[in-house]
Amino acid sequence: MDATLSPGGAAGDAAVARVPHGPAHVVTIDLGQRSYPILIGAGLLREPATWAGLPRASTAVIVSNTTVAPLYAAALHAALAPHYPRVLEVVLPDGEAHKDWPTLNRIFDALLEQACDRKTVLLALGGGVIGDMTGFAAACYMRGVPFVQVPTTLLAQVDSSVGGKTAINHPLGKNMIGAFYQPVRVVCDLDTLATLPAREYSAGLAEVIKYGPIFDPAFLDWIEAHLGALMARDPVAVAYAVRRSCEIKAAVVGEDERESGLRAILNFGHTFGHAIEAGLGYGAWLHGEAVGCGMVMAATLSQRLGRVSQAYVERLTRLTAAAGLPTRAPVLGPDNAARYLALMRVDKKAEGGAIRFVVVDEQGHAALQAVPDAVVAEVIEACSR
Repeated sequence: MDATLSPGGAAGDAAVARVPHGPAHVVTIDLGQRSYPILIGAGLLREPATWAGLPRASTAVIVSNTTVAPLYAAALHAALAPHYPRVLEVVLPDGEAHKDWPTLNRIFDALLEQACDRKTVLLALGGGVIGDMTGFAAACYMRGVPFVQVPTTLLAQVDSSVGGKTAINHPLGKNMIGAFYQPVRVVCDLDTLATLPAREYSAGLAEVIKYGPIFDPAFLDWIEAHLGALMARDPVAVAYAVRRSCEIKAAVVGEDERESGLRAILNFGHTFGHAIEAGLGYGAWLHGEAVGCGMVMAATLSQRLGRVSQAYVERLTRLTAAAGLPTRAPVLGPDNAARYLALMRVDKKAEGGAIRFVVVDEQGHAALQAVPDAVVAEVIEACSR
């Protein structure tokens, strides 16, 4: 199962120069009647015009967390007020450790206590955890209410807010309980990245880097050439990185919404990364940190399978490290490889007990491949010792 979509153009300095300042750039997720826009630009959250044309309802509910709500909830509330007679706020605890049933139920509690009907619009204001949980709540409440993604982290803007994957974690596996449920709009206000801690920002760069190996080698070249600007949060570089990432994800999701084939390539590094998160305990490493390390492991696996050179592995390792991400996997116990393998057997890409990995070549093609445990164990030991 190779990725055969065209990258859709080289990523270079000329492309960066075309990124608009002020007005939103729009990337469309093409899903027929369920298509929706991704708005990318500065200052979007505070503009009432951003929220025009959403489903009509008597109530809009902003779901956020204790970190993001004090920064942006009031501004979003004010921008929504011209469009909705009643705007409510639900503030959840922050962190991956709270991506669970009890926290999800707090959303349902608030909706029921406020007698919210089936036209109520939910808005997910925060990072990937808030987006995933709000989307899952929207999919379930009264069998489905509309929701809007308002991602405030780099990782959420380039990945988790786009494509309709919603879920909560289980102690035995990440994102194992959820639903495919598309938002009606995604609003990426680049100004929100200014308040993002450095560690969270680096975690988001892992998902940006991912798009190069699996789809667009020219974008990987661009990321290498502009990593300094990205680390400095140069607005033009960041705008292009978010836009190109969303373009690639939109193309993949448009071809395979429910991950029956092509969309699995978006999980490059994630099989190893999810094992790291579950093995250490959710929140010990950020999701993007685990994915960054997981990409190095997946590239190493690709090299063991003869798909890429050692030089390519070293290149990706250097880039990942320069982005502020870990490149050495944690040891998960005395029988390290066995623990990793056990955790990876509950990965959503596993079939019939066989663990399948996203592997890449150096031309931007990715494939989903079952790999013998012995080979995987060798990679785990090589990357974690």
